[in-house]
Amino acid sequence: MFKTFINAFKVKDIRKKLLFTLLMLVIVRLGCQIASPGINQEFVKQMMESLFGSDGNGGLGILGAFTGGSFERMSIFALNITPYITSSIIMQLMTIAIPKLEEMQNEGEDGRKKIAAITRYVTVGLALIESGAMAIGFGSQGLLTEYNALNVITVIAAMTAGSAFLMWAGERITEHGVGNGISIILIINIISSFPSDAKTLFEQFIKNKSIAIGVLNAVIILAVVIVLILMVIFLSDGTRKIPLQYAKKVQGNKMMGGNTSSIPIKINTAGVIPVIFASSILQTPIIISNMVGFNGSAKAETGFWGWGYIWGELLKFMNARYWFNKNDMIYTIGIIVYVFLVIFFAYFYTSITFNPMEIANNLKKAGGFVPGIRPGKPTSDYLNTVLNYVIFIGAVGLTIVAVYPYIFSGLFGASVSFGGTSIIIVVGVIIETVKQVESQMLVRNYKGFLND
Repeated sequence: MFKTFINAFKVKDIRKKLLFTLLMLVIVRLGCQIASPGINQEFVKQMMESLFGSDGNGGLGILGAFTGGSFERMSIFALNITPYITSSIIMQLMTIAIPKLEEMQNEGEDGRKKIAAITRYVTVGLALIESGAMAIGFGSQGLLTEYNALNVITVIAAMTAGSAFLMWAGERITEHGVGNGISIILIINIISSFPSDAKTLFEQFIKNKSIAIGVLNAVIILAVVIVLILMVIFLSDGTRKIPLQYAKKVQGNKMMGGNTSSIPIKINTAGVIPVIFASSILQTPIIISNMVGFNGSAKAETGFWGWGYIWGELLKFMNARYWFNKNDMIYTIGIIVYVFLVIFFAYFYTSITFNPMEIANNLKKAGGFVPGIRPGKPTSDYLNTVLNYVIFIGAVGLTIVAVYPYIFSGLFGASVSFGGTSIIIVVGVIIETVKQVESQMLVRNYKGFLND
């Protein structure tokens, strides 16, 4: 991987793209440090401890990782690219559900440009809603130095503009840089927390320990990280190839067809989407409760028939900060819901993005078939059967990767902001970016050969 980037820097065109990408990422990280105007930083600190826990490893860790710490600081990039990610997922689902959008997608480049434009508008709309909810919901509790209309509007404008700028920066990186811009911004946000996490782990498990204990702890930490990365690589690159055979046919005086091919089905068919959906569903009640001024920490029988106390206890089941806590293992039951949601969304998302019947019909029209399986419905049924097995294997692997860090965090107090989701995204994006750089170098070599 490093050799690929070293070789890429030797090529002028690719070097320009890499430097442009680096410059944009520096600007993004600088913006993450600039606080939004009118924000009470002392309240932000208290609010983050309530949401994330004093160790920064609460149930909303995925939000902190995605925003690169800008949400915890309430900077102008507090929302970061999360509105764009949400918008892209919504548009992907709507493209399948709304025939007009599906037709637009099938129009080729022009259709994709129209969908991209709609995605931008939806992103700005979501950013307005999210920043407005924070400015109004938390503003009345002390988030703003002065809770008035001007400060509310200023914060909404700053955060919405920040999110829109990051969306623009991501598109510029895609156009003039290397890799998918939004993905690159996302992983730089995630990676930005790694040094502080490494320092925290060092101070917790290695510093002031005996040499033997310190070395043992370091080996265990490295082993956990390596196992996670290897599992993620398997989930990212693993595929189940279904063999295809195309029938021979006579066209004029020539015999056409008869070649073989395959349908590659990725082990992790839904990517990281199931984990994001599952985490979002569990986090939403926690965020809303904090916005209305109730964090569930009070033990008093408040509310109608004591519902305040019951709701507070339910929030703890939803909060990953309480999972695998040796002093309160009862709250670990909440992870069962999390695992169920991950597996459910793995099947749900794949079902709306992969249509076995459509593939079977296209194969039939093209004269292709799966050896030993009749064309048409039997092929569709066979693809469904294989797909269900593959989805289950991928969902189980995804669940293990997602839950693994929570176990070590709860049982051993490993206070880190990144989790399995972050590692999945980082490894996946790095692999895709390296492949893109290699393909660009390959194309350049072909061009050089042809010019010679």
